[in-house]
Amino acid sequence: MCGIVGAVAQRDVVDILVEGLRRLEYRGYDSAGVAVVSPTGELQRIRRLGKVKELSDAVKLNPTVGGTGIAHTRWATHGAPTTENAHPHKAGRVTLVHNGIIENFAELKAEMEAEGRVFESQTDTEVVAHLLDHKLTAGLAPLDAFKATLDRLTGAYALAVLIEDEDELILGARRGSPLVVGWGEGEMYLGSDALAVGPFTQKISYLEEGDYVAMTRLGAQMF
Repeated sequence: MCGIVGAVAQRDVVDILVEGLRRLEYRGYDSAGVAVVSPTGELQRIRRLGKVKELSDAVKLNPTVGGTGIAHTRWATHGAPTTENAHPHKAGRVTLVHNGIIENFAELKAEMEAEGRVFESQTDTEVVAHLLDHKLTAGLAPLDAFKATLDRLTGAYALAVLIEDEDELILGARRGSPLVVGWGEGEMYLGSDALAVGPFTQKISYLEEGDYVAMTRLGAQMF
């Protein structure tokens, strides 16, 4: 079972993300990773095999600061437990994490490879990142590109997404895998269950099957 944590705030969220992952360790996993948008707009991504402690130690050695970020613990399904297969995955402007299994990933991957896209992992998740970046490159606005991407996916997913140049935006969606939104004062949270965000908020909304969400530090819109 995989775990997702996301946060957007005016303060640094890296410790929040790592703590959220610690609270999800009961799920079982083989790797962990975090991605945040720095104050200058740069995406910083760190992934490690092993326990969340390995990731936490790596974050301390490679100072990572940002007010918008996502994090993940992975249990290998498509692709062996390697750093390259660990989440978050990145393609162009898109960085994302994913729980679940995309059943039509081979078809979508072939389509993206025909467009000249090169894959760095063996995961079904990276296909979603490339597909969304493809939609953005075609000129769609982030929310429209996200909906168009979701419409192409067959299978189960919970997704949390960062998009370059959208510094205070996290997109999320669920089908077959749970996802919750946590509400704070000037900050918002996303998690694969309430335990992940429980220490940071007293108000939680559960996305229903097929819902997707656009979240900034000021609130969330659910569709």
